Amino acid sequence: MSPSSFSNAAHTDPEDPYAWLEDVQGKRALAWVREQNAMSSAQLKAHPSFEASRQRLREQLAAPQQIPHAYREGAFFFNFWRDETKPRGVWRRTPLAEYQLSHPMWEVLLDLDALAEAEGENWVWEGEQCLGGTSSRCLISLSRGGSDAVVVREFDTSTKQFVQDGFVLPEAKSSTAWLDHDHLLVGTDWGPESLTESGYPRTIKLWRRGQALSDAELVFGGESTDVDVRAYVDHTPGFERVSFEHADSFYSTQLYLWSKDRALQEVPKPDDAELYFWQEHVLIQLRSDWTVQHAHGPCTWPAGSLLVGDAAAYLQGDRALSALFTPTPSTSLADFSTTRTHVLLSVLDHVAGRAEAWYLAGGRWCKRDIAAPGLGTLQLSGLHDPQVADDPLAEHYFLDYANFVTPDALYLGETSQDELVCIKTSPAFFDATRVQAEQHFATSKDGTPVPYFVVGAYDRPRDGKNPTLLCGYGGFEVSEQPRYAAEYGSEWLAKGGVWVVANIRGGGEYGPAWHQAGSGVHKQNSFDDFVAVAEDLIARRVTSAQHLGIQGGSNGGLLVGAVMVQRPDLFNAVVCQVPLLDMRQYHTLLAGASWIAEYGDPDVPEDWAVISQYSPYHNVQQGHSYPPLLLVTSTQDDRVHPSHARKMAAKMLEQGHAVLYHETIDGGHSAAVDHNQDAERMAMEFAFLWTQLARP
Repeated sequence: MSPSSFSNAAHTDPEDPYAWLEDVQGKRALAWVREQNAMSSAQLKAHPSFEASRQRLREQLAAPQQIPHAYREGAFFFNFWRDETKPRGVWRRTPLAEYQLSHPMWEVLLDLDALAEAEGENWVWEGEQCLGGTSSRCLISLSRGGSDAVVVREFDTSTKQFVQDGFVLPEAKSSTAWLDHDHLLVGTDWGPESLTESGYPRTIKLWRRGQALSDAELVFGGESTDVDVRAYVDHTPGFERVSFEHADSFYSTQLYLWSKDRALQEVPKPDDAELYFWQEHVLIQLRSDWTVQHAHGPCTWPAGSLLVGDAAAYLQGDRALSALFTPTPSTSLADFSTTRTHVLLSVLDHVAGRAEAWYLAGGRWCKRDIAAPGLGTLQLSGLHDPQVADDPLAEHYFLDYANFVTPDALYLGETSQDELVCIKTSPAFFDATRVQAEQHFATSKDGTPVPYFVVGAYDRPRDGKNPTLLCGYGGFEVSEQPRYAAEYGSEWLAKGGVWVVANIRGGGEYGPAWHQAGSGVHKQNSFDDFVAVAEDLIARRVTSAQHLGIQGGSNGGLLVGAVMVQRPDLFNAVVCQVPLLDMRQYHTLLAGASWIAEYGDPDVPEDWAVISQYSPYHNVQQGHSYPPLLLVTSTQDDRVHPSHARKMAAKMLEQGHAVLYHETIDGGHSAAVDHNQDAERMAMEFAFLWTQLARP
């Protein structure tokens, strides 16, 4: 997909006077972007704190002491690393024994800076997929300027070179799976009518080494109205499986096993559940209640549960499942991972993490608590590689720990022991000795308690004048958990600011029900929750409207845009990043159709009746007083169309509102391709916030 194809001009609303800004690479549109960039840059970079802030942020992002988070493939741990000397980054590896050292020796496999210079391309790393086992072959995904569309190229880790005449996929939003050394299962842009309305592949083909891509064999397909289709290959010895997934909405999938004779067997499950094969087991994560029949009668598992059973028996119709997790009013399952014999759970209890290990003993599943380093966010990653014979790391795992005031730490654990060994820590980037994190609950419009965290100096004045930044997301079942954010620490907390993180409905903090209560026809609950937190901050004299700002990106950009329009009296600054704002057109732009399950379909009158009440682009009005707004987006964002931000800025500027607009010409949905761009963007945002919210 070339950048010029981002326009979606066929869907343009002829009555929209700003529709010309949907032409992403159009000369008129880009001239407008450059004009706005010049004005916003001149104003924000003139702030006295900008240059020092930019320098600190760049040093933080490129700090060599940060944890080089790694994943395992066979005998090595792989990491992608960016720093001052390699802003685009290097892909590298090292053995575990070396990785545990404070200064490990890394073997560089691919230098992206050198590659970009040699090929004259603005390459951005988007990941890799290795065949594993004894193979040295991997598929490398590279994007131009940070877009979701990637070029896929075969790479050999033994020679550290791209494979001559190897597998290569042209730029597209592709998905791939290694079937074996000489065969791939590929979903890509095959030409006309090969993509879904969301812009993702709708067919999977079997591609043989040496074969022209156009001659690949069709093996699985979906409909144009689907989100996408994908292939998965499990190479676990003795449990090899090939499966295809067909997603007819963001939260609804059907799963099929592909046998050696190429027959498809649908795997029974609730459409909105996720099903995973794990060796001889099956794991099922529920988004809605599920009633199954047993010999002793029906059994209903609640939404948010994680179930386990025997895979062979399950495929034969036996629903004898055990629950590894069932939710309570305060708990939800954040994530899970596996070792060879254990399932590792990360559980949230009022947004505080705890960890559990489950194992099969005497025919029953048993639980053992994993002693966490403290209250905060826990992420567990099993290190077992099933393709390694007699794997010495079969029962080992990594535990990442973070909270608001303590730098991240990485621990190595083993399921047979209680002890966790700290092997890596990140440096402290700000003085947190006077900073504390508190959890409070606001009461939303419908009476629902909404948790939020307040991070700031414990001895700050209670006079309602603290510069306060309220952040949130509230969508797609994503949880906003405690994290050590160096940028907020050095550029906000250290200067006397207060940072607030709201856990509003639409997120996943309390499981699927919490998400569903803030999505679709209930989306307004997300905005009401956010408003309730703002009002609670003011009522408790943490801050006041004059000193309260809000910030959010993507779905969080929709959040702050809607709240700005609905309750402008509560805020004095809005930072809106890579946002959705035109909710009448969102489903026709780029990947927007894939989010209909989250927001509803604007073409359905009943859905539009709800959406139209909060769509920021359609509700902003001339003559109203709105807080100053900074809109940030990227030309190369091929997920959320940059026209959302462009059109909102143009409309509000014409109406006479205070708006600053900044668009990174490359950077994708993250709005940056390297640390320098990240640092500059964040420094501009903090300059804007301090200008608006500082104490008199």
